[in-house]
Amino acid sequence: MFDASYLEIFQGIATLVDSEPHIMIGRIGLMLLGFVLIWLGHKGVLEALLMIPMGLGMATVNAGVLTFAGGKKGTLFLDPLAATTDQVVTQMQIDWLQPIYSLMFSNGLIACLVFLGIGTLLDVGFLMARPYRSMFLAICAEAGTLVTFPLGVAMGLPMGEAAATATIGGADGPMVLFSSLMLAPQIFVPITVVGYLYLGLTYGGYPYIVKALVPARLRAIEMPVESTRPISSGEKLVFAVVTCVLLSLLFPVAAPLFLSVFLGVVIRESGLKYFYELFSNQVLYGATFFLGLVLGVLCEASTILDPKVLILLVLGIVALTISAIGGLLGGYVLWFVSGGKYNPVIGIAAVSCVPTTAKVAQKLVSAQNPSSIILPHALGANISGVITTAIFAAVLVSVVRLPG
Repeated sequence: MFDASYLEIFQGIATLVDSEPHIMIGRIGLMLLGFVLIWLGHKGVLEALLMIPMGLGMATVNAGVLTFAGGKKGTLFLDPLAATTDQVVTQMQIDWLQPIYSLMFSNGLIACLVFLGIGTLLDVGFLMARPYRSMFLAICAEAGTLVTFPLGVAMGLPMGEAAATATIGGADGPMVLFSSLMLAPQIFVPITVVGYLYLGLTYGGYPYIVKALVPARLRAIEMPVESTRPISSGEKLVFAVVTCVLLSLLFPVAAPLFLSVFLGVVIRESGLKYFYELFSNQVLYGATFFLGLVLGVLCEASTILDPKVLILLVLGIVALTISAIGGLLGGYVLWFVSGGKYNPVIGIAAVSCVPTTAKVAQKLVSAQNPSSIILPHALGANISGVITTAIFAAVLVSVVRLPG
């Protein structure tokens, strides 16, 4: 390889030219991808809150590779391969993001904090007003998870890795992170990164799927006026508490996530103003920031360039596409059952990417008929999607991890 001795002052360049060809190309490619993510986040094509720190972290970590004593190459960000207690403690004193990674990522805490923040934003009254239709659509929107799991096994992935990748179909980033840590910790970095990159594309990609499968005249359908009674805060509180305990009893493997999201709902409905402001703002946005930043930093070429990444890319887009189609097919079923009064576009909102897919649904409908308001229905399906995604992930984790 190249003699990098004359570049010792500029170690980032030295380690780049002294790398194996595939690592060199990978580092340059990931730096460019980081630039693209920042630009797309800035333009609003992707979720800026997540993609801008992820993009800058991705570009910087691949630029900032240096040589340590003994000739080992690495960075001063974090070491995801540190396994023993001594290694972790040593890296926590050297790498500035290692404490966040070791104490918040490897145990799923970051996912629970994001879920807690999301819970404070969920008005479960939309679900309680239309429980059966909302849950039906949410189940239909899990089609991507159900199809991708056996497809991943057929493509040669172990069951744990296939199951973790399949959870991308639920379009719930924290759930993908949590599931991959439990089912495929050895490749949770590429699974989570692929999942979040694709989730960022739902806002830009799903409208094309809806337009392709739902004609303009159906997108313009106005939902009939409903005589739903107001749901009180007390009823929402009871629903959240009972549902949390019941789901934890049935699926204890996902109990941390159930507790997180429903605790957020309880805080919202209990009128705990200071807690609500804390978790819906500082905690949610702080956790989202570090989630994006650390995921970007984890995209160091020598870590993420796994031969399985191509399979993950294929399965991820398949999962999200089939989930979208499944949700729309569920919308068509309700349209048919209602005698043509139900707007099938609502089905896309059942894909759990809160509240992105609900906003996508309303935006597409408003473009055809400004007087058509489907957002309450879409939010009910959206919130149901959060719950069903957690249930499906819990089932996959329980089944895959069964002894024998």
